[in-house]
Amino acid sequence: MNAPQNTILRKAVDADAATILRWRNHPEVRRVMFTEHEISAAEHARWWASLKTRDDYQLLVIEHQATPCGVVTFSRCADDDCAWLWGFYLDPDGFADGLERLRAWNGMEVASLAWAQAQLGANEVRCEVFAFNTAVLQMHLRHRFRETGRYQRRRGEAVFDVVQLARKP
Repeated sequence: MNAPQNTILRKAVDADAATILRWRNHPEVRRVMFTEHEISAAEHARWWASLKTRDDYQLLVIEHQATPCGVVTFSRCADDDCAWLWGFYLDPDGFADGLERLRAWNGMEVASLAWAQAQLGANEVRCEVFAFNTAVLQMHLRHRFRETGRYQRRRGEAVFDVVQLARKP
């Protein structure tokens, strides 16, 4: 699926496993994830193996200018077979500058919405973002997501506000 600025999504393959673990464990990624612990190789291997049997979850790799630079996930929502919960993270060390990172991020948003419609048949894409993650919230709002709710979530010893967003693909 092509998107602006030469950004595509593709299904993750076994050769991506080690790179994805490195990205998942990067401190900048963990800072905004719902779980903050460092993921062990064994935990990652169990998770990776579980993906092969699931039809309610898709793990995709973002490629910007033909270079892998992040992950997109889609999980089917339990309350609606045609709604998918979407998440992503970019490799914090994968860009020469902030402008190129922004181009990849924008391209990923467009490619994700196209993937949800064409590959998943989604009628709605949902996401959840910590309220403190204002850059992500602003980008989603620019891409016409709308706020649908808020709740509090415990992570470690702290409790954070979570913003729920949704849009039609």
